[in-house]
Amino acid sequence: MILESIKLSHFRNYESATITFNPSVNVFLGENAQGKTNLLEAIYVLAMANSHRTSNDKELIKWDEDYGKIEGRLKKSSGTVPLELILSKKGKKVKVNHLEQRKLSQYVGVCNVVMFAPEDLNLVKGSPSGRRRFINMEIGQIQPVYIHDLSQYQKVLHQRNALLKDMSRNRNKASDPMLAIMTEQLIDLAAELTFRRFHFITLLRKWAIPVHASISRGLEDLEIIYKSSAVDVLEDMELSKIKEGYEEAFGRVREREIDRGMTLLGPHRDDLQFLVNGRDVQTFGSQGQQRTTALSLKLAEIELIKNEVGEYPLLLLDDVLSELDDFRQTHLLKTFKEKVQTFVTTTNTDGIDHNMLKHAASFFVASGKISEPKE
Repeated sequence: MILESIKLSHFRNYESATITFNPSVNVFLGENAQGKTNLLEAIYVLAMANSHRTSNDKELIKWDEDYGKIEGRLKKSSGTVPLELILSKKGKKVKVNHLEQRKLSQYVGVCNVVMFAPEDLNLVKGSPSGRRRFINMEIGQIQPVYIHDLSQYQKVLHQRNALLKDMSRNRNKASDPMLAIMTEQLIDLAAELTFRRFHFITLLRKWAIPVHASISRGLEDLEIIYKSSAVDVLEDMELSKIKEGYEEAFGRVREREIDRGMTLLGPHRDDLQFLVNGRDVQTFGSQGQQRTTALSLKLAEIELIKNEVGEYPLLLLDDVLSELDDFRQTHLLKTFKEKVQTFVTTTNTDGIDHNMLKHAASFFVASGKISEPKE
């Protein structure tokens, strides 16, 4: 897929901007805090209907404006698809082919993106919440129904936590029948999410392991493990078995949950573990091993999405090339060369492979203004 153009209105520090893109490589040049990352964020938001930088959509609207809008023309094998996303204080609206979509799950997945930013290098050694976000965003692109299930799970989780907190304060409510009803609802959704996550990790492992072996010159073996807080998920485990595991687990922790006033099990507490040569790379790995693992995940994402949806995603590289040594940078550049439309932000091109720049379009960004591309 190719993003042919994008138009911004009142987005971040952009009053108005229209850009026509190169189908191969697009480089956004400029000093820091001028709006380069905002451009990549706009592409990401157009695809995902959410930002990778903030959960508050109001931050995406230009200061003192009532709304922000992103429009794009996406070229796919099936034809050209106009996309539109409008942000306002009342919420957001999304359109595909000029038709408003009632649910985000009907919108997300039309355009696929893989974002690689410096903070992604912390995916391995960072917090579990960052790894859960990684899982959620990527599954949502290839299985849009997952977004709906995740939203429903979060609603039930919020309600169940409120009930548990109330029961913790008022022990005479310890037999409240609502807890059993909410637990059953939560288990149904938790089992579905866990099933989809485990399937996704199985696919990711398939692509990431050979990539990691190549980057490490065959010296390292990568293993990716899904760490459930409630169920020991096994290969080819059926959904019904996962549900049974949750029922048993919630039965064991019922009194503890009432005492603590919160839900102690579920996908919201799960994590990923990465092993390199059998050792936990988060705890025992060097910075180089952690970066190789993060890079392997991102490169695997590209091939996974291509395999699942039939087209390569857009690749967004936010000032990340300068963070990689020459060897890892070469692997990244080889992966997308001539097959993935790529968008790169950088303060200068000194650290970028100049063979890549031969067919690239360069855009100069200063104070929310974009110059014409320099040939």
